[in-house]
Amino acid sequence: MNAVILAVLVMLVLSLFRVNVVFALLIGALAGGLSGGLSLMDTVAAYTEGLGAGATIALSYAMLGGFAVAISRTGIPELLVSKVLKLVNKEGEGTRENLAKALVIFALLAMAILSQNAIPIHIAFIPLLVPPILHIMNELRIDRRLIASVLTFGLTAPYILLPYGFGLIFHEIVATQMKLAGLPIDMADIPKAMAIPVAGMAVGLAVAVFISYRKPRDYHARATNTIEETQTKTASTKDVIVTLVALAAALYGQIQTDSMIIGALSGILVLYVFGAMKWREADDVLTAGMRMMAFIGFVMISANGFASVITATGAVEPLVSSVADVFDGNKGVAAFFMLVVGLLVTMGIGSSFATIPIIAAIFVPLSMEFGFSTIAIISLIGTAGALGDAGSPASDSTLGPTAGLNVDGQHNHIWDTCVPTFLHYNIPLIVFGWIAVMFLA
Repeated sequence: MNAVILAVLVMLVLSLFRVNVVFALLIGALAGGLSGGLSLMDTVAAYTEGLGAGATIALSYAMLGGFAVAISRTGIPELLVSKVLKLVNKEGEGTRENLAKALVIFALLAMAILSQNAIPIHIAFIPLLVPPILHIMNELRIDRRLIASVLTFGLTAPYILLPYGFGLIFHEIVATQMKLAGLPIDMADIPKAMAIPVAGMAVGLAVAVFISYRKPRDYHARATNTIEETQTKTASTKDVIVTLVALAAALYGQIQTDSMIIGALSGILVLYVFGAMKWREADDVLTAGMRMMAFIGFVMISANGFASVITATGAVEPLVSSVADVFDGNKGVAAFFMLVVGLLVTMGIGSSFATIPIIAAIFVPLSMEFGFSTIAIISLIGTAGALGDAGSPASDSTLGPTAGLNVDGQHNHIWDTCVPTFLHYNIPLIVFGWIAVMFLA
């Protein structure tokens, strides 16, 4: 069996059996390395070498967690929650309850979309906004799998389609890697090529909202060790103003330095300097934030080690070549299996941004041999890279929603986030991505 397939399958099966994702990634990497011809020591060396690439991401999320907790100390989340509660207070009013549900879903979807393009803070908003409104969702009996699906859509679809914020980075990676593979493209063509695949994701979102998770689901009222417990004051007008300035400073710092670490530090400093946070609380705030985001950090570090082992085996190219050999001349079947290869690679690595360089060098010449048009190849590369971001146990697009929804221990990462998002987004992406490739061919 190809080392990539074996490594990803081992990781996914262990995750489905509720083995910790960090250990599942490690065991999957060992299985892939050994089956790919590496010795045990070479596999461990490749895994260890790759860990360093995830350190910056892990520290970024730790700092963003600290910033989220710092803002929570100002009372802003409590103020936002109180506004939503006004829509729920009157019992027996079905219209008002439905309006409140729609408001929660729409607000989280809008914030997730903005976090990719207009306000590129990625998943940093989740630990800030989601934990304080869990008791509202419990009262409204909202299925958290629905919220996970909504958040993951907002964290993935915008960067795939729109060339702003993280979307600009994704589109630049696609254009750069395709040029290196021998096919220069116009970046303006990428949104056109990705419109149909993203439409498939929109269909998946509609199914999740109106069919799959429409029924109420009950959760127990439990105390949580989250930023909810740190709400010690009601936000004043000054707090609101300082918080807005802090958010602007965080955004400016991140854009100027291209560093989430500096962005989060800028926001925290503004809160401290203008008195919205006390200096003596600094240690508690950062510790609480790091604890909240620690799981994501460790998974991202481990995922980089996994990706390093997969690359060291050299098993991706034979996997793609086998597709070409078996389906030579059949464009439709070849396109389908190239999409599946992209899904397998991204599911293991956990990052569509990291998948593009791995597959573009092989997929571009292969697609040209099959006679696909340039815009069809763009759609194929973009969709193959994006496949698996939703649904991967190692993706921050699934880890982020879990971090916010599981603060009371009632939301399982695999079965309540990864499986629902895999079913509602990866399957439509394959179907609509294949349609796009064949339509544009």
